[in-house]
Amino acid sequence: MLVVLDTNVLVSGLAFAGGPPARLVTAWRNGAIDLVLSDFVLSELNRVLPRMSPRTGMSPMDVRDLLDSLRTASVLVEPDAASLAQALASGLRDPNDVPVLAVTIASRAGWLITGDKDLLALAEHFPILTPADFCARHGL
Repeated sequence: MLVVLDTNVLVSGLAFAGGPPARLVTAWRNGAIDLVLSDFVLSELNRVLPRMSPRTGMSPMDVRDLLDSLRTASVLVEPDAASLAQALASGLRDPNDVPVLAVTIASRAGWLITGDKDLLALAEHFPILTPADFCARHGL
């Protein structure tokens, strides 16, 4: 099953053990879900994870290794003009959410999993769930 994990879910999954985001990261590592990422999300992770090192315990080399693993073990999708236009037309308030929604559209992923309230507000129109809801639905 193809899923897009928003940056906030990936960071939370690495920083806070035991919760739904951590279960999603573990599910990806165990091959239970196939992760869809884009250069945008990888860039956000590269920017955010070093600041989270006190919480994650990740050294700069650990961050590089994780990003390399994500690049090689995920489906990398870049939004095309049509998916970007559809995401822009969705009415998202935060322009940083547009590339995440566009990648979900372009990849035809089964779900976008996020804690972002602006994205979750579009759940009636797109396959979007919170980490807890996804885990409950899929027994994670």
